[in-house]
Amino acid sequence: MMIASLKYLHLAAMLCWCASLIALPLLLSLYGSTWRNNEGGEARQARYAEFRLITHYGYVAFATPAAVIAIAAGTALIFAAQVFDLWFAAKLALVAGMALVHAWLGHIVLVSAERRGTGWMPSPLYALFIVIPLMMGVLWLVLAKPDLAWMADWLPAFMLAPRGQA
Repeated sequence: MMIASLKYLHLAAMLCWCASLIALPLLLSLYGSTWRNNEGGEARQARYAEFRLITHYGYVAFATPAAVIAIAAGTALIFAAQVFDLWFAAKLALVAGMALVHAWLGHIVLVSAERRGTGWMPSPLYALFIVIPLMMGVLWLVLAKPDLAWMADWLPAFMLAPRGQA
């Protein structure tokens, strides 16, 4: 029962986190461009305030808690279900990539607030080109649970021995 509850919590949080990793770049690029037009000062400020609220709270109040819950439930699930296979290590590497994209999006949200649309910023859509393959890789690894023993030949010996027994 505990493992099923952890799986449910992990899956629900992962779905929310993945949705936010897709929605935030879209919001930052599409919605952000709408307030950068040549409107007057008051209308432009109102659009900027709306943009800032949506992106800030989307990141701080939705994306980050979903990521923390997904990672915490996943970590608990590792030990509860005793999953220590090589496919799982590959999944953790892809999730680490997702966390890096998450942090980069947070940086873009912060920079967009500080610069108020002035100055050059990289397109947040780059995040989609990185994060969607990472998500698909995680999904494939979890569903297929492939035998990645052939990859063990590429790893250094210390990575294949239990800690302290190299």
